[in-house]
Amino acid sequence: MRIASLFLIGIQLACASVVPVSDIESSSLVVQDKVGVLLMAHGADDEWNQSVAQAVDPISENLPIAVAYGMANPMTLQAGLDSLDSEGVTHVAVVRMFLSGQSFLDQTNFFLGLSDEPPEMFVMMGPMAQNPEMRNQLHHNQIVATHLEGIIDSDMPAIIMSERASDLSSSVHDEAVLLIAHGAGDEQENNTILDAMGRVIQKLEMAGYADVLNGLDYSPGIGLLPHSELSNWIRSMTQRIIDAEGWNVDTVKLLGSGF
Repeated sequence: MRIASLFLIGIQLACASVVPVSDIESSSLVVQDKVGVLLMAHGADDEWNQSVAQAVDPISENLPIAVAYGMANPMTLQAGLDSLDSEGVTHVAVVRMFLSGQSFLDQTNFFLGLSDEPPEMFVMMGPMAQNPEMRNQLHHNQIVATHLEGIIDSDMPAIIMSERASDLSSSVHDEAVLLIAHGAGDEQENNTILDAMGRVIQKLEMAGYADVLNGLDYSPGIGLLPHSELSNWIRSMTQRIIDAEGWNVDTVKLLGSGF
């Protein structure tokens, strides 16, 4: 009888250690996607490029990230994809850090394999423009996605330009602010940029400046960079891509909360 009781207790203990599959969190049964960021930026002098690197640094602590300078330059894009691939990245969020969301979009989509239709005109400079092989799609096995929004579509320009004006101001009621955007060479795209600049103007007008003017031209004035707000914009675009594509990843762990 004692032997039977001990046997019964042994069965109960063994059964107690078995956890039903339904009680196991589904996240522990699914392998998460390895996500990385390919940041596209125009590129300029060392100081400007360094400001981009500073914006990337806090993000790269938890998320693999590569920067491809140039106007959808196939060489830097390929190098960025290869770098992420070497870190085991399977899903690439391509964050295009341009004022307009349409800038180099067709060329980017073609090179990355998001579209098989080449752009009407490739934007290339130097020897690369004379090399027909530079017009081929890139080689990669990663899942790639990007976004349509540009920096001008966010609140970041209004925040930064208001801050820039405030830093220069001594008496707002006696001062005018001149906003100048580079322009895109396309009338419809330029109008989109001008419309979006209206949000910047509204914020500056609320500050009480005597006048706020805007236009499209090239100017070596005070630009958007460097500024810490850029890191938040890169995070928000990455979050938007991940959500839109439904990638299985812990965005809070990678990007922090609030995005």
